[in-house]
Amino acid sequence: MTELFDQIQQATQAIRSKWSGRPRVGIILGTGLGGLVEEIEAEASLAYGDVPHFPVPTVQSHAGRLVCGKLAGQSVVAMEGRFHFYEGYSLKQITLPVRVMKALGCEALIVSNACGGMNPQFAKGDLMVIEDHINLMGDNPLIGKNDDRLGVRFPDMCRPYDRELIAKARRIALEEKIVCHQGVFVAVPGPCLETRAEYRYLRGIGADVVGMSTVPEVIVGVHSGMRNLGLSVITDICLPDALEPVRLEDVIAVANAAEKKLRVLVRRVVQEF
Repeated sequence: MTELFDQIQQATQAIRSKWSGRPRVGIILGTGLGGLVEEIEAEASLAYGDVPHFPVPTVQSHAGRLVCGKLAGQSVVAMEGRFHFYEGYSLKQITLPVRVMKALGCEALIVSNACGGMNPQFAKGDLMVIEDHINLMGDNPLIGKNDDRLGVRFPDMCRPYDRELIAKARRIALEEKIVCHQGVFVAVPGPCLETRAEYRYLRGIGADVVGMSTVPEVIVGVHSGMRNLGLSVITDICLPDALEPVRLEDVIAVANAAEKKLRVLVRRVVQEF
């Protein structure tokens, strides 16, 4: 973990050499949701490859850019594209940007993702505020020696998602007439989509949606003492008895269409932070 601390400092210094801002909110944008950065009054933009120790996304729909600036009057830093376990990166690598956001000054983390909906009351293009999660990735970014400078050895996970931010997001969605559910996100390693039997299992253990990200970042957000808000865009419906093959192009198209609603929600949450 000492090596991790040094990596965080080096990445933070590289960003500060290009940008003097003190962000309050960090934002991670998932598949098809990168357009939200257009809402940010950019003061600096760095390719991940220009930030020491940042991985580089291998998924076509993830731009791989760190955008720093103002959103709704607040100083923010946003990841346009993220990293995934299935790309071969360790969870420590995947979550390094969250630690850097904290080191830059972020008090809150907003994480978005595209996901599969298993709750029969959900529809394509709906949004869901994550109230809790299940980690089935088979790993945890906190495994290994703990560095007390970064967080406690045994972080409590009874409220990984900030209740006040959840309530705020739900209220804003209601005011903006945006369909926004509240539910449980289950994270799996990927990259395969699930079988019908797996969807039945995941639904049976209490999950409403399934995805391949978000949970590692939120775990590190908790460890770092940040307030976390998770927002899912339901891009495909995963009902075992009516399952159809999923194409990435369709997932991205639904995410792109729903991204307009996500913009409104995130902008107002940040504005009221």
